[in-house]
Amino acid sequence: MKKLLLPVIIFLFPQVMPAQTGKVMDNMSMPSKILKMDRKFAVYLPPDYETSQRAYPVLYLLHGYGDDQTGWVQFGEVQHITDKAINEGKATPMVIIMPDANTGKVGYVNDIKGEWRYEDFFFDELMPYVEKIFRIKGEKNYRAIAGLSMGGEGTFIYALHRPELFSSACPLSAATGPENIEETGQYILWPAVKRISGAERDKYFNNYSVLSLINNIQEKNKKAVRWYIDCGDDDFLFEGNSLVHIAMRKKEIPHEFRIRDGGHTWSYWRSALPSVLEFISMSFHQH
Repeated sequence: MKKLLLPVIIFLFPQVMPAQTGKVMDNMSMPSKILKMDRKFAVYLPPDYETSQRAYPVLYLLHGYGDDQTGWVQFGEVQHITDKAINEGKATPMVIIMPDANTGKVGYVNDIKGEWRYEDFFFDELMPYVEKIFRIKGEKNYRAIAGLSMGGEGTFIYALHRPELFSSACPLSAATGPENIEETGQYILWPAVKRISGAERDKYFNNYSVLSLINNIQEKNKKAVRWYIDCGDDDFLFEGNSLVHIAMRKKEIPHEFRIRDGGHTWSYWRSALPSVLEFISMSFHQH
């Protein structure tokens, strides 16, 4: 009987295989002719990236004001959370690109004078660069965007400006811009607007105010992107996100809108990321 004990134990308690882990590189850089400087970015590669030859869908994940490309890596625990979601089958393996929007000037938009064209850099240089050097599927169906706070605003603007490029968009605790033209001079993310007035200011507001973009959306684009919007009930940006939700309802733009307990904190955004990964994975799959 004693000789049978060990095989029985092994049979009843098979060896637990360690979960596969992805890989993060948070100090990569690329040259930018548009911004006249090198730009950093971070990348998450899924667990099977090194052992497969397949191409992957991509999520562009944008940081908030005061952070850089390492924000989602260091504070957002993107590797641990994404590995867990993939290993549990809740998210499809994907590449995640996290650009730096905190060098030189802050923000994801072009400034009003055209001297700092970050949005142009993102679409004309960053996306083609990373989708060439990594095995990334280059079609709309396999591309998503998400971000927090300032990055949530970038998510709104990019997906509303270029709906033909993204299957889904997930703004978290998003800045949504000034509610009206009169407030543009006080908006912290548009510092150069303070010195501009008249038609030039009005045009800029209409191009970068989230509410304005939604209120003027073309009929053909109302269902072009799957939307997941999330903001804490104690967040100072709660009102702006609620107004966007109401505007989208009035315009009959399909979207998921979540208000959960919490504020403008990394603990809130970490808790949001699994749902974001699951939501965008549904967009990556065929229906």
